[in-house]
Amino acid sequence: MVAADDHARRSGILIGMRRREAEAVCPDVHTVRVDPGADAVRFEPVAVAIEAIVPRIEIARPGLVFAPVSGAARFYGDEPALIGRVTGELDALTEPGYRIGLASGPFAAHRAAELSTADRPVHLVTDDAAFLASLDIGSVGSEELAATFRWLGITTLGELSRLPREAIVSRFGREGLFAHHLARGEDRDATARTVPSDLAVEERYSPPLDHLEQAAFAARALASRLLAEPAMRGAAPHRVDVEAEAADGEIRRRTWRNADPFDEPTLTDRVRWQLRAWLDGSRRDGGPGIRGGVVRLRIAPADISDRGRQLALHEDARSAAEAHRALVQTQALVGLDDVLMARPQGGREPVERIAWHRWDEEPSRPARDTSNPWPGAVPAPSPALVPPEPPPLQVEWDGGLPSRVRLGSRWVPVLSWAGPWRRLGRWWEGEGPADHYQLVTSAGAFLCEVRDGATYLTGVYD
Repeated sequence: MVAADDHARRSGILIGMRRREAEAVCPDVHTVRVDPGADAVRFEPVAVAIEAIVPRIEIARPGLVFAPVSGAARFYGDEPALIGRVTGELDALTEPGYRIGLASGPFAAHRAAELSTADRPVHLVTDDAAFLASLDIGSVGSEELAATFRWLGITTLGELSRLPREAIVSRFGREGLFAHHLARGEDRDATARTVPSDLAVEERYSPPLDHLEQAAFAARALASRLLAEPAMRGAAPHRVDVEAEAADGEIRRRTWRNADPFDEPTLTDRVRWQLRAWLDGSRRDGGPGIRGGVVRLRIAPADISDRGRQLALHEDARSAAEAHRALVQTQALVGLDDVLMARPQGGREPVERIAWHRWDEEPSRPARDTSNPWPGAVPAPSPALVPPEPPPLQVEWDGGLPSRVRLGSRWVPVLSWAGPWRRLGRWWEGEGPADHYQLVTSAGAFLCEVRDGATYLTGVYD
């Protein structure tokens, strides 16, 4: 669970729970899969409304906005007056509601917004130091880090902030240093350097881009170009300005912010989400968007930072970049769904043990846990080749034992074999039982399945 409404929270559902745990706590909970692109589309009218009051907003993700309010507060009189104008706009747009936190730093403001409620959606922090000191240690860092702090008797950010920074860095490294900075309220934005204008990238399109797949390719290409020059200088942007010009001449802009310097996949996602929000918004009656398609797309970096990572001793950054570029070009030619990556997941059948996702995109959580026992699964090693649809395999049986296998136009003898491994099948779905065998011949080793008196090839061993 990555988000929950007030009703779900009151029922005991917590962020970070697995779906099964949440459904056990609240059986009538309605869960949906995360779709950042759809979230960006729905959030775009809210972002437009806030930006009309507070210029230069920064979107951390769809649903989370940071807005510098000092100038806007002076323009409207004071902070309460500004908050009143913002809430007036949000009341008409958001359902079921919103949460606002006001503090000196983005971390404190975010925590304040999380502590607000539906009855009191605005949380104003008057003393940042006291507010941060009162927060639970779980507010910063990973659960593992928070558990270690609790084991040491450190339960609040105030207790953490009073510890010597050198001791924290020595014991917990970079993650501990970041937590210590946040506990002391030192989470200011990266110091902006002078950004040369030639770092911005721009592309014009004829005919205009009016399809989401086209927008995805355009976003990836521009993101790669944008990050190439700062990377040569050992730097990367923390913020980017995305600008799109519609066929009717209207220009739309949006600023995206990331806590860490943008890398190519992260920046591509942000630009793609924004283009989807604009393109989908133009198809709604009266919705903000791009009418007639995108004829020009521009991305400009801001808040350039040289805080990078140290390369490993034997890491070949140039070869990795060339391989990445080749895969991007291949994906542009064959499509997003035809360049895939695999990772293991739980299951009994070899074809069930692999979860596929698009290359260079964040994979979703595996549907089945690899740590479960999975009784009846074929033992290791796993086959190197698994056909998506098992083809028939001609096997000659002698007294219930496999003796020959037909490969093409010839028969080859079975040198050794193992099995059977019995699988009952999903009887509630009409699936019958089956037996698995491993067969070794002079031409190779095979995994086959015998069901309903027929034999099928389910894997080939390398």
